[in-house]
Order: sequence, then C-alpha cells, then structure tokens
Amino acid sequence: MFSVRRPVIVLGLLCIIAMVVTPSQLWAQQAAPLQTGSGFQTGACGDLTLLHYTDPACDAEMTADPFPPVRPLDAEQDIEPGVLASYTYMQITSDEPVTVYDAPDGSPLYVIDSGFRFVTPRAERDGWVEIDPGEWLPADRLEPVEPSRFAGVLVEAEPPRPFGWVLENLYASVRPGGPPVYTPEQFLPHYHLTYVYAAVTVDEFDWYLVGPGQWVEQRFMGLVQRVQPPEELAGRWVAVDLYEQTLVAYESTLDGGEQMVFATLVSSGIAGFSTAAGLFQVWDQRLHGPMTGAEGRPDYYLLENVPFALYFDRDISLHGTYWHDGFGYRRSHGCVNLSISDAYWLYDWLGMGDWVYVYYSRLY
Repeated sequence: MFSVRRPVIVLGLLCIIAMVVTPSQLWAQQAAPLQTGSGFQTGACGDLTLLHYTDPACDAEMTADPFPPVRPLDAEQDIEPGVLASYTYMQITSDEPVTVYDAPDGSPLYVIDSGFRFVTPRAERDGWVEIDPGEWLPADRLEPVEPSRFAGVLVEAEPPRPFGWVLENLYASVRPGGPPVYTPEQFLPHYHLTYVYAAVTVDEFDWYLVGPGQWVEQRFMGLVQRVQPPEELAGRWVAVDLYEQTLVAYESTLDGGEQMVFATLVSSGIAGFSTAAGLFQVWDQRLHGPMTGAEGRPDYYLLENVPFALYFDRDISLHGTYWHDGFGYRRSHGCVNLSISDAYWLYDWLGMGDWVYVYYSRLY
C-alpha cells in the first residue's frame, strides 16, 4: 500500500523562544499503528474491493454502528467559560511595514516589519486601535480574527475501528476512485467526524468507506488509530501522528494497558521546518506568551499571547492557535498547533514530565 503526502497549506509559526534546552530520547521515525490501511477492514465490510465496493451486509453494519463512542469537548462542561471569547485579535493586513503611534494622529513610536503579524485590540477611537497601552495603529490596517471553533473529542470507550475527520467541505463518491456525487446525501462538511469501515487502494491513494455508498480519498481525512507505544511510556502521554496530523491522549490502566481518552486534529511543521519525530517529555508550560522571529526576512512573524503552550522538544511546543482553521494539514514552522479549546484541555490534563510521542504512521 502506498504512502502519499497529504497537500500542505503553507502558513505558519516558527517557534523560537529563548529557553533552557532539555535532552529528549529520540525514537524511530516510523511506528506502525495497530490498525492501518486495509488491515482495519473487518466484519461485513472486510471483503470490499475496487470491483466489489458495496454490500448489503456492510451497509447494515454501518447503519447499526454509525458513530464512534466519543463526546465532543463541550464549551460549558469541559472548557472554562470565556476562554475562546477572550482570544480576540486583529491581523495587520498591510503588505508594508506599519508605524505605531503614541496616540491617534500622534507621533511615531516604532515600526512593525512586514510579515505575518497579529496584535491585541484594547481600545478603538476615531479610526484608530490601541494595541498596547499608549500604542496605536490605524484601523484600516487591521482586520479582526475569529479563532477556530473546532474541538476534539473525549473517548468514552475503545473504538472498534479507526475514526477521523473530513478536512474540508466535500461530496463523497459512490465507489473508490470515482467522481464526487453532488447530492445532499453525499455532502460531508468540514470537520465531519466519522468511522472508517474499509479502505481500498486506487492507484497510489487509499479510499475510505465512511458510510453507505460514501467513499472519500485519504488526502481529505485525518485518521485516529491506536499506536503501539514505546515501552518507556506510562501514566499520561500523547501520541502525535505526523502523517495523519492527529493527536491522541492515552492514560495507563491498572492492568498495564493504555486507555485512549482524547483525540483531535493538529497542524505540525511544514517542509523545511518539520516537527521532529521522537520520544520527549514536557519540560515547561506557559499559559500564554508572545512568539516572534525571522526579523528582516519574508517569513517574519509576530504573534501575541500564544496560549496554553507545553514545551517538549527544546523550543517546540504543543500550543493553542487563533490564526488559522486548517487543522489536519501541516501549517507551522515546527510546533504542533491545536485549536484553543483543545490546547486548553490538554494544558490542564498533561503535566511536567509527561510524555509526548511524535511519530509517522506512514512516511511521506
């Protein structure tokens, strides 16, 4: 079965903050999930092929078990009220450097270079926005930014098969490798959560069966699959799958097993800034803080109050992200981006010294 690189959305964050470096134990770059590819075809859907891609017994099985045993994070039950609302930012939209003034129509203070820049609005007056006490920018250089509402799921029982999210609005095909069918029944919205009941390879791509008569190409899904952990792991730990762009949180059980407790989509490093595979431990936690760097270069960035950062590989962290809604695709300059809701939950659940296992379920 072939491994194919998922499309990359190039827009991201370089995680550079001056901190003390702690060593990490590197692990193999590729780790085989317990279920992968055609290996997760079981039950009535286990015999589907490119030519025999539908079966009444398989349809009945999907109808009887249509949804994973999970519960989405709830904004009131699992997330502190106001967490998302408190992250209100504005992006500097001008392609040129912008001058910061000491008051509306006041005197220049300093210049912010061109690049990927976000600031915090504190007050507005007469077409000006205060971004820090006594620091103002023209409002026509700024655009409000809403953080992603995506949130992962709490796993309430061991899933009998892989599940995952659809990564963009699309219409499913009625057969693997077939064209999309533009009917309401075949429409799958962005971040739709579903089981994967079978996989069939067409040319170099896997196609996943996600419902009766609904086949989706692998590049448009991020899958959650149980992984065989390194022997060192115990307690609470997370596994980050760089191929699928998913994160799964596990907790050791009294019988020596590993219970899956949480799963979500992430965005790791783009080509040239890839997140390193390995076995690491959380060595620092930051509730929020600025991230900036690459001054004078085209990829200069300025990000205020990056929330809920868990540092595990030198200056690389798991952290909340308010500047994009493209989880499931690589977008960062090395860090592991999560939605703010997911980062909040993980920051509260994972602690200093807990493990972060970063691996490829397949190479790309």
